[in-house]
Amino acid sequence: MSAPTVGFIGLGNMGGELANNLVKHGLSVVAHDAAGPDRVPAGAVAGTDVADVARQADVIVLSLPDGKVSEIVVREILGAADRRTAHIIDTSTTGVGAARRIEALLAEHGVGYVDAPVSGGTAGARARTLMVMYAGSDEACASIEAVLAGLSDRNRRVGDRPGMAQALKLANNFLSATALAATSEAIAFGLSVGLDLKTMLDVMSASSGANTATTDKFPNHVLTGTYASGFANSLMSKDINLFLDSVREQGTPAEVGELTAAIWARFAAAEPGVDFTRIFPFVEGS
Repeated sequence: MSAPTVGFIGLGNMGGELANNLVKHGLSVVAHDAAGPDRVPAGAVAGTDVADVARQADVIVLSLPDGKVSEIVVREILGAADRRTAHIIDTSTTGVGAARRIEALLAEHGVGYVDAPVSGGTAGARARTLMVMYAGSDEACASIEAVLAGLSDRNRRVGDRPGMAQALKLANNFLSATALAATSEAIAFGLSVGLDLKTMLDVMSASSGANTATTDKFPNHVLTGTYASGFANSLMSKDINLFLDSVREQGTPAEVGELTAAIWARFAAAEPGVDFTRIFPFVEGS
């Protein structure tokens, strides 16, 4: 069986890295971004628009800001004359409800759908250590294995229905957001009594308080002053709100979630679009 031609739509911070991974993996890629062809990675063909990608690609990967945009793009794919695309992989964080709606829409047109959000940041994408958590039918998942292998070396099927991977991604991002906000408060307290930042991080990372903020976000972005994880605070705030929407729908506890969402909403409103690791100076200055 020949390798599929892969379409890629959405070439932002994460999408650009993932599309580049597919090219380096030896797959034929046709890519498009609303911002223009300058974002298309070397070795990929630039699609003139979404419909052009749908005419050329067997499988299309989406990396878009939210569920609303994903739904719009999916409808453009379905409306393409002479559409070749038979499967869609959505790496966006869309939320559970949007994934289910997109699945139903695509099923009406006989197009397979795999819900496949990612975690690990742009650095993880470049290192191919990014976690791709995916969910879909046996047929759909089997049909896109070669594309998943091109995206990252770490892929885990987490369910048989689209929306299940979204649920796991949202739970994961809620934990990440909570850990980063809580660590910011802990570090601000330590600095106020004269402790050294690096010393605190070294001890915390080797102790019971260790988390991705102490082992990654603070050492690589706060301590260095770079604040360049490639993920915006507005997107994190959006993800936490999607998590809370699903939590309320399921009727599970949300006390910590409500507090975390409020902190990130204040940060995103005060400094919209900045790197999410800048929550530390925001918290410290509060």
